[in-house]
Amino acid sequence: MDDRFNTAAGWVLFAGIVALGGSIVSGMYFAADKHAHIEEPGFFIQGEAEEGGADAGPDLGTLLAAADPAAGEKVFAKCTACHTVNQGGANGIGPNLYGIIGKPIGKHAAGFAYSSALSDHGGDWSYENLDHWLANPRGFANGTKMSFAGLSKPEDRANVIAFLKANGGGPDYPAPAVPEADAAEGADAPGAGPGPVEGAEAGAAEAAGAMGADQPVAGDGAAASNDGGAKTGA
Repeated sequence: MDDRFNTAAGWVLFAGIVALGGSIVSGMYFAADKHAHIEEPGFFIQGEAEEGGADAGPDLGTLLAAADPAAGEKVFAKCTACHTVNQGGANGIGPNLYGIIGKPIGKHAAGFAYSSALSDHGGDWSYENLDHWLANPRGFANGTKMSFAGLSKPEDRANVIAFLKANGGGPDYPAPAVPEADAAEGADAPGAGPGPVEGAEAGAAEAAGAMGADQPVAGDGAAASNDGGAKTGA
């Protein structure tokens, strides 16, 4: 009985060794334990690059020129949980904002504990800085205690700024940007070039210049006509 068991166990062990050896050999031969190397991992679809990025819309001066303080008051309603805007108003979670435009950043409201992100920022609350702040407070001053996410619409920001200006004043708005004149416009119009144009009526200066130009002189073969004029030969 023991001999049969030992024999069977030996064959089982031998079969296992053969199977293991075959697995190792096949793995080495076919490199089954290695990932296939991809020369180019997929492909990229190259989109057309947009020059200057997305359309930024009207400039701040243009937006402020059309801003409506009444519309800004409606947008500012979501800020009243933290801020007051009336003259002499108390500080709340945020500082009182009366007359803030043009004042130093992080130093406007006396007694308010500004975050170092604002108190150390430097500069004044210009229209440009207010626009950046209202768009993304944490982007403007990383570390600010204000948790407001910002106003994504440029028109809303401009209206809020107009509302703040109506409550405490501020400097004049920046002038709207003037579109660049088309350099090619009018280049081919009659009279636009440096010289006279065929078919165009001569101006007084051109006519005077023509009068002063050298006149043709009769040649030697010219004969005098009966009325005293020069008569050219055929």
